[in-house]
Amino acid sequence: MKFTAIATALLADSTSAFVATKSPSSSSTALQANIAVFGASGLTAQECVYQALKDGDSVFGLTRNPANVVVPKGSGGADADKPIVDDKLTVIGGDVTNAADVAKVFENDIDGVIVALGGKTSDVGDSMLTDGTINIISAMKAKGVKRMAVVTSIGAGDSKDQAPFAFKILMMTVMKKIFNDKNNQEKAVEESGLEYCIVRPGGLTVDAPTGVINVIDGEAGSIPRADVAQFCLEAVKDAEFPYIGKAPCISSVGGTSWVKDRSASARGQA
Repeated sequence: MKFTAIATALLADSTSAFVATKSPSSSSTALQANIAVFGASGLTAQECVYQALKDGDSVFGLTRNPANVVVPKGSGGADADKPIVDDKLTVIGGDVTNAADVAKVFENDIDGVIVALGGKTSDVGDSMLTDGTINIISAMKAKGVKRMAVVTSIGAGDSKDQAPFAFKILMMTVMKKIFNDKNNQEKAVEESGLEYCIVRPGGLTVDAPTGVINVIDGEAGSIPRADVAQFCLEAVKDAEFPYIGKAPCISSVGGTSWVKDRSASARGQA
């Protein structure tokens, strides 16, 4: 299934622009797909769920908190925070570290998988990202599902030097455990043999989508979660997606540096 997009060079050496030809809030003319979203109640995952439904896709989400699968602030506009009501949405309450819960998602005919897991290690444990992703990979292989997009972070894997200095300090101190988990998660994906795209966004916001995503070789800027979601949907729906088998760092138009925003507003808590 192909979800039309154009990837073109924008700047000479360090940046390229991934420009989708549709608005994230408009209906797609592409073939409809069955999309699995893991961590479906998270802020980025909410965008994936919402935008996929707007495209006419069927969505099967797994989350520990089904009641938190709501219309996202970025793409949802005035409907933000309302429950998502759609006949094509199936939300399964469960834990991604429980293989049996993950298997429930794959009782359906899944075309593509988006993994957008999150949470503090103090709440979810030191290895939730890795353990959960390994369960997802195993279930995908068992059912013959090939395509996945996995949201990690700028600074993970070999992108350490793309994070600003202040953020590197956090990665080595208060965020050391979560980045160890992210690194192990990425390794599991890279060794999976699946058609994957590891998505490493810069500083995440809940702003409205811009529809343009920069793939950055240098320091990445901030980016709306809505744009990250669109990139992930392209990754699992476009047969010719240019970043399969890669781990692009992405940021918004013009973003070349950023400071980690830990404010409530960045998490949609205004």
